[in-house]
Amino acid sequence: MMRVIRIGRFAAIALAVLWLGACASRTTVPSNLGIADAPDWVNQGSQALDNHDGRLIHGIGSAPAMNDLSLQMSTADERARAEVARVLSSFMHIVSQDYASSVGAAAERQNEASVSREIEDFTRQNVSGARVIAHWRNPKNGRTWSLAELDLHQIKQMVANSQAMNAGFKSYFESHASNVFDSMTGEMP
Repeated sequence: MMRVIRIGRFAAIALAVLWLGACASRTTVPSNLGIADAPDWVNQGSQALDNHDGRLIHGIGSAPAMNDLSLQMSTADERARAEVARVLSSFMHIVSQDYASSVGAAAERQNEASVSREIEDFTRQNVSGARVIAHWRNPKNGRTWSLAELDLHQIKQMVANSQAMNAGFKSYFESHASNVFDSMTGEMP
């Protein structure tokens, strides 16, 4: 009987250690499309990243081979910008949730829906700030890939200059956006 208790206690401790280890580590899933001879950015996919160029949102879009190369590139560019919008929207959503949690006042929580609408409008309007910085055409199948980029500095300027944005949120964003962005990229603030 004593042996069963020891085994059960050992199993419980082992499970607790594994659970704590899983909570403490960040799961990293590398995005690799495995396209041979493609630039790294094609295989890495859309993401928020912090590198020597700054804190960036990269959006990757592609378009299948078409008879009209200009239309093909435009399609890939717009899809890349849509990916930037998707990542930006996630980022802004996280910041707005943190803001709503930090405010605490019932009246401000009622404004949460208003802030969410402002963020959606902001994201739609300001993805045009994302610039396409690279193209690649797959010689095997003619698919064109585009890389669009938006810098966190640009996002901060857009929020600061927004006339429609809630003043409390703007202030919170200015002081907390970098930390939230770092948490999205896996960097510790």
